[in-house]
Amino acid sequence: MTTEAGKPILSLRNIRKSYGPTEVLHGIDLDICAGEVVALLGENGAGKSTVSNVISGTVRQTSGEMTWQGAPYAPASPRAAMDAGIGMIHQELRLLPHLSIAENVFVGRYPKKAGGIDRRTMEERAHSGLQRLGLDISAKRMVDGLSTANQQLIEIAKALTLNARLLILDEPTAALGGAETEKLFEQIFRLKEEGVGIIYISHRLEEIRRITDRIVVMRDGAKVQEFDRGDVPIRTIVESMVGRELGRMFPAFPAPRPDVMFEVKGLCAADGSFRDVNFSVHKGEVFGIAGLVGAGRTELVRAITGADPISKGSIALEGREITPRSPAEAIRNGLVLVPEDRKLQGLVLDHSIAENIGYANMNTIAPNGWLKQRKVLEFSDANVERFGVKGHSQQNADEMSGGNQQKVVLAKWLARNPRVVVLDEPTRGIDVGARSSIYDIIVELANQGVAVIVVSSDLEEVLGVSNRIMVMAEGRQAGILDRAEANDVSVMELATS
Repeated sequence: MTTEAGKPILSLRNIRKSYGPTEVLHGIDLDICAGEVVALLGENGAGKSTVSNVISGTVRQTSGEMTWQGAPYAPASPRAAMDAGIGMIHQELRLLPHLSIAENVFVGRYPKKAGGIDRRTMEERAHSGLQRLGLDISAKRMVDGLSTANQQLIEIAKALTLNARLLILDEPTAALGGAETEKLFEQIFRLKEEGVGIIYISHRLEEIRRITDRIVVMRDGAKVQEFDRGDVPIRTIVESMVGRELGRMFPAFPAPRPDVMFEVKGLCAADGSFRDVNFSVHKGEVFGIAGLVGAGRTELVRAITGADPISKGSIALEGREITPRSPAEAIRNGLVLVPEDRKLQGLVLDHSIAENIGYANMNTIAPNGWLKQRKVLEFSDANVERFGVKGHSQQNADEMSGGNQQKVVLAKWLARNPRVVVLDEPTRGIDVGARSSIYDIIVELANQGVAVIVVSSDLEEVLGVSNRIMVMAEGRQAGILDRAEANDVSVMELATS
């Protein structure tokens, strides 16, 4: 069944969702037309994902009605939504690591031939989807070991093979750099021309202004505003999201001290992902690392913090060589890493906040080897308050918003009072309010004389927080820019050199 031109293909009316006595969606009305991109915006916890999950069949609404292409719509499962022509790309990666890329792309809907799986067709179609996104990789390869960015592109390729009439994209560019994002946008514009409707969720507001036709803003489970165009000033969008006037996005960062805290000389990765990297970071300095996806940024900071091996080079802390060979050795020397994937690498999701904070601080809360629950809770409570975590210590990490999860990861490492803090994509997939809190934490660290290294795919962010920026390109150090000479043009010139 199809709808008339200009009529919504999807309509939500008075959608409500409750968990026990708590109502998390309050009477949501939403229309999506064929061939338009509608941004769904709001802070973490605003209800965006719940609305998306209702549409995609992951969650059933408590009350309210939906229509899809003119007919009543109530999917009992994600598969039912997919069969109806609605696909969703989740912010959290849901790939199966021990299956191939092609198997992941077609899981649950493998093409058949002569009673078995038609692997040739499956791999050809998967490869075609990858090529559309500029990903030159064999569809036969296992997913295990691929970078977060490549896994995100595979999730997107999976959605492209659905031939869906409505796509829900939840933070699709959170793990992508500039070139990969542009490839995705090309596909979005093509899908629009084909009449596909798109719901686009992102905290990157410059993207919203570029590609969306309308903007719907949610706050505290309610739809609070709708703009009939996409090129709305960012300040206006943000103030609508947070319900108040906004100050500066980035706080004032202090000038670094003259003393060198941390130094890397001639560092080369054992797997060749980067080579001959040299830089130093002063006390109280925020040192940014920029570059396109695949430039070696994450591999570099993992090697610096002992998570990945190096083939040669040295790392010094206040003039003393430490060159850690394991994360434990780095931590003992006061060097900690907040990883890019908080859910897989930063937290034990089904354990409490107190347990997560405690795991990184056993030497403090159990110096004699005896662990007392009261001591764990007291230690956690103090750090929950210190870092502004919205939650209580006995709450599980998977019950929290992305921004608060990130604050817990920060809290567990900063409670150790490290001398060097490495932040890999510190604000990926979190809202404006939480980003501001994390920037304040970075300022506090700099004021204390801590050396802070920030890796970010968000060029505005790395420009906004850094005293200096090192740009990487294809595994090599392309240059280091002072704050005064760093801008989007100078960084991108080096990143593509």
